[in-house]
Amino acid sequence: MIKKIFKIFIVIIAVFLVIFIAASVYIAFNGKKLLIEQIEKNLGMKAGLEDISLSMPFSVNLTKLELGDLFKADKISVSPSLISLFTGKIILGNLKLVNPEINLIREADNSFNLPKFKQEGAPPQVIITGLVVQNGKLIFTDKKIDPSGYKTILSDVNVRVSRVMFPLTSLSADFDLSTQFLTAQSKNIGQLLLKGWLDFTRKNMDADFQIKDLDPAYFTPYLGDLLSEKKLLSGKLNLSSIFKAEKNDLNIDSDFRLSDLVYAPESLPVDGELTDLNLEKKALDLFTDKNGVLDFKFNLNTKFDKPEISAEQLKKAMMKAAAMNLLNQNPADIMQKISDIGQQFEQMFKKKKD
Repeated sequence: MIKKIFKIFIVIIAVFLVIFIAASVYIAFNGKKLLIEQIEKNLGMKAGLEDISLSMPFSVNLTKLELGDLFKADKISVSPSLISLFTGKIILGNLKLVNPEINLIREADNSFNLPKFKQEGAPPQVIITGLVVQNGKLIFTDKKIDPSGYKTILSDVNVRVSRVMFPLTSLSADFDLSTQFLTAQSKNIGQLLLKGWLDFTRKNMDADFQIKDLDPAYFTPYLGDLLSEKKLLSGKLNLSSIFKAEKNDLNIDSDFRLSDLVYAPESLPVDGELTDLNLEKKALDLFTDKNGVLDFKFNLNTKFDKPEISAEQLKKAMMKAAAMNLLNQNPADIMQKISDIGQQFEQMFKKKKD
């Protein structure tokens, strides 16, 4: 009986090897051309590929893939599930991207350089059961904010998403992400970190999200009058958020810190004249401590499957955090700040009246 099972096992392996070798030979001669044709047909953009190959046990490897000016990667490997094709789904395991680069452009008319899928009918459902990104980069060029193209870069993007293997029916996953914020001149202006796990079946989650030492002045074109480059030259923004979900109830506990604020000279009084910019700085100072640190701790509640946070909910949370911030300050310091602001308002109105 054991010998019979062993023979069957040998036959299965032999058949698999024959199929694998035949598929490898076919792909070596025709795979590159066919893949490029399908990409260009369905995405409507020029594609380039240096090589395509198969590896054991069954992985497809792409070398030097390029999709127009939108995307390129030194290497992509993936293990597709052949059985899933009969179910109308595409299940991709162990998807790995090495040195991928995405160049996302927003035009002045608010359109993006994204492909327009030409495939007829509903596309098949794609499920990725594992993802690794090594040394990725995202370059966002915004021509709506600035006709010459305002660039924000995410560099050193490293991602790991792995499905929990036991039990086999589990839809739980661990994830880990890190990246650096860069300016168009490749200056480091902050870091983003995300780590944790989630369970889609039970709608549970435990994750830690952090933004470290981000310079908010670089993003003033998006913040408008809130943080103009003429008012704030540099600073440090730190945000730490803990995401905890249990049975679809998601709680987000956050700590927001703004420190090391450096203002432009225009925000200071000139020849004794009080400017509106200086008033805004004084109003902000009301919520900062004696070291110039603005620290807000706030809490938000939403749903795991449909996370929605309204502007009203965020406003209430921030107002509550602001009130707690004032309560934690020395009353004498608060009274002095209010007195300073009141006197400067009085000076401004008196000058306008004169």
